[in-house]
Amino acid sequence: MRPLRIAYLLEDTAQSGGVRVPLAQADELIARGHRVRMVSKGQAPSWRSSRAEWFQVSDFGQYDSSGDDFILATFWSTVTAAWEMAGRRAIHLCQGYEGAFSAYQPIRARIDFTYALPLPKIVVARPLVEICRRFTPDVTYIGQAVDDEFYRDQVPPEHDPPRVLLAGQAQGDLKGVDDGYGAVAYALSAGAGLSLIRVSPWPPSSDEPLENVEEFHVALSTAEMTRLMHSCDVLLAPNHAEEGFGLPAAEAMASGIPCLVTEIPSYLSFDDTHDYALFRPARDPRALGDGLLELLGDRELRARVGRRAREVAEQFRVTAVVDRLETFLRERRDRAVTASAQTRTSGR
Repeated sequence: MRPLRIAYLLEDTAQSGGVRVPLAQADELIARGHRVRMVSKGQAPSWRSSRAEWFQVSDFGQYDSSGDDFILATFWSTVTAAWEMAGRRAIHLCQGYEGAFSAYQPIRARIDFTYALPLPKIVVARPLVEICRRFTPDVTYIGQAVDDEFYRDQVPPEHDPPRVLLAGQAQGDLKGVDDGYGAVAYALSAGAGLSLIRVSPWPPSSDEPLENVEEFHVALSTAEMTRLMHSCDVLLAPNHAEEGFGLPAAEAMASGIPCLVTEIPSYLSFDDTHDYALFRPARDPRALGDGLLELLGDRELRARVGRRAREVAEQFRVTAVVDRLETFLRERRDRAVTASAQTRTSGR
C-alpha cells in the first residue's frame, strides 16, 4: 500500500502543545513509513526533535503541495492557506476552538468564518466534536497524543514535602494559573506542607506571585519537561472551560501522578468514570485549595488516583492516536481515488 504523503502547516514553532502534538504525530507516521513535512514560518524547533522534512517559508503560498495527499492546518490562522493550496485535500486539525479564547474576541468573526470553510476536521478532544459541528458536519475524533517518554509503570517514593506542579503561562487566562496560585496559598494557610513547582513556556508575568514558588522553569525541552514531571508528586490543573484539551494533565496521568483538575468538558471527557483525577469547579481557588488539602492529606487517595490515571492515559499513547489518524487518512485517500476513477469512467 502506497505510503501517505502529508504536510502540516505551522504558524510558528514556539514551544506549545499546539506544536508539540503535530510533531509527535509526524514522528509516529514517519516510523510507519509515511512521508511527512512540516511547513512553517518558524525555524525547526530546538526544544523538541523532529524526524519530519522541514520547509521554512515566509508565506504558505510558497510551498508546492501538488505532491501531497493531505495538507493539515494546525491553527485557525493556517486553515485558509490549507484550503487555498489544497482544496479537498486540506484537513483542519483542531486542538481547541480559538473563538472561545478571550484574547481573540475582537477577531472571533474571522475565526468563525474560517471554521465554516468546508474542510473535514479532526479533533483531539471529544467536546470539540460538538463545537466544530456547529460550523461543518464532517468532524472526527482522533484523540490527543502524549509522548512515550512520559509513560512509566513504577512511580518512585514521594518527596517530603510533596512537589506540586502548576503548569502553563500566567499570561493566558484559560490556563487558570491565578486560580492555582490562590489554591496553593489557601492550602498553605491551612497548614498543608508542599513545594510549589512552576513551569511555563514564558517567563513569569510581572504580577505573578512568586513568594510561594520553590522552582520556576521556563521553556523546557520535551526531555526536560519529562524529567521535571517525573520529579513531581501532584499536578494542579486549574484550567478554564475554554481549554481545548490540557496536555500537561494527560502527561501527568501517563506518568502515574495524581491530578487535581477542574470540572471542565475536556478533563471530564477523558473517561466516563471520572475516577482518574480529583475534580473541583473551575474559577474557584478555594474549592481547588480544599481539593489540594484533600489530596495531600490522603496518601491512599493519591496512590489510587495515580494508578487509575495511568490506566486511562493509555488512550493517549502516540501509537493509539496515530492508529486512528492513519485509518482516517487512508480512508479519505481511498475514497478520493475511487471518486476520481468513477469520474473518468463516466466521462468516457
